[in-house]
Amino acid sequence: MQKPSLANWLSVFSLGLIWGATFMVVALALRGYGPLTVAAARTGLGALTLVAVAALTRPRLPAFTPRLAAHLIVIGLLSTAAPFFLLSWGQKTVESAFAGLSMAAVPLFVIPLAHVFVPGERMRPAKVAGFMLGFAGVVALVGTGTPADGGGVLPRIACLTAALCYAVSAITTRRCPPLDPLILAALSLTIGSLVLIPAMIVVEGLPRAEPPQPMLAIVFLGLVPTALATLLRVTTIRSAGPSFMTLTNYQVPLWSALFGMLVLGETLSPRFFAALVLILSGLVLSQRRRG
Repeated sequence: MQKPSLANWLSVFSLGLIWGATFMVVALALRGYGPLTVAAARTGLGALTLVAVAALTRPRLPAFTPRLAAHLIVIGLLSTAAPFFLLSWGQKTVESAFAGLSMAAVPLFVIPLAHVFVPGERMRPAKVAGFMLGFAGVVALVGTGTPADGGGVLPRIACLTAALCYAVSAITTRRCPPLDPLILAALSLTIGSLVLIPAMIVVEGLPRAEPPQPMLAIVFLGLVPTALATLLRVTTIRSAGPSFMTLTNYQVPLWSALFGMLVLGETLSPRFFAALVLILSGLVLSQRRRG
């Protein structure tokens, strides 16, 4: 595995900040639009942006094979369509900080998946112990109640399922045949759009004009945490690996809690922070080089 470069570290920090703020922006977009519309709009705008960039820069196109197509479909569904909808739907009733904290479970889910599918990523005793400790935090997180959490346990499970989708897509991205990162990012968003846009039209109808705040929120979601961040994510995974990429998830819950409290006025329960400590402690333990 190549040693992470300075650019990789800067990408990880930038992604942590961008994705940490994303849940606050999703909450603002949901004030005017349904969850499918929010997910479809951000995916569609992101796809159009990256396709336009690809048309201008003309990266080398791959030779499409059934194996490559299968990887692209899985990545498109599990890195965009499924998690974007699950998070938007979950955030209708859970606080943005909770959705952000659920992303800390991504590296937790990556541990057993990488053990099976990525050469050299073995589950040594320290990783097993870290996984068990972090999983206890996930269980505590599912039981975390907040004043805004009127929808019961299902929205919380939806957010955690989105984290599992991201973990599977990270492993699949790493195993994907060689492909220009821009092409991979553009195709994954395009595939997600082909699923989400028809679903949006059937279930919620075509989007209509809303007050500036939710409309601007959707545009921001499409351009920054979707188009830009997807490209950064793919580039980082391909150059430094899925385990290194999961370092963003140490930052995301902290940024999401900060933005949620300062911008949205969310109030978080002590159990929320206890779950955060358990998950992050498990991740730190799993990163020990010996054990």
